[in-house]
Amino acid sequence: MKHAWILLLTLGASAWGKEANETRELVGQLGSRSALMALHATERADGGYQLSGEYIVLPTLARRFLEGERSPELGVTTLKEGNTAILYGRPATGELRGTWRGGMFKGTRYGPGGQERERFEFSEEFPPLDAYSASVRCEVGDGRYASALAYSIESGKLTHLEWRSRVAPGGHSCLVTGLKQRPFKGGLRFSSERCSVTLREAGEFVRVAAENCTAQCGSEAYLEPLIVDPRGRCQLLHQEPK
Repeated sequence: MKHAWILLLTLGASAWGKEANETRELVGQLGSRSALMALHATERADGGYQLSGEYIVLPTLARRFLEGERSPELGVTTLKEGNTAILYGRPATGELRGTWRGGMFKGTRYGPGGQERERFEFSEEFPPLDAYSASVRCEVGDGRYASALAYSIESGKLTHLEWRSRVAPGGHSCLVTGLKQRPFKGGLRFSSERCSVTLREAGEFVRVAAENCTAQCGSEAYLEPLIVDPRGRCQLLHQEPK
């Protein structure tokens, strides 16, 4: 699941049933906290979907894994929540129950004992970043991974972007630069050939993720997604266990 957030498709509600397997990304609120969710959907014979994935609460970066199903037509969705990617046979930390239709997933999160904890609402549609302006220069690291990101954007227009990373102990690295801005709904996208970097708003944060940039990286290197806070400080979206 480490790179599940790098390759994600944002699809409208009408796309349900068009593909047997698809991955969707959603943004929203879990109680009063902003969160990102990614779910992989596998179509069943009855027209419903088997679901698995995760959500990450911002800014604490608390990560919970999900597994469950969505019913056909009405979109009734139940997701068991846990601390590990393998939930079978392990105690749940909670359960999300609601409906997923019209591009919205709404409902209630319950505790492991069935007690109501908080309401949630997620959308497949991300806010536009047409008015976004920022000058960001930050370095982050965790374990053997280190990354340095710099970009300047004026009113939704890119003026500069450079993203580097290095993985120890081999020293394999990535360098992404020279990207051009492309039309993109629900955020900003910059690309060169197949490699692209996408910025999306998630509550008060901006998520930055790379896609198809292996040609810009050494054999063991990669670009881990980041979140940028309103002050221009960066955090890795996935932290290594301590």
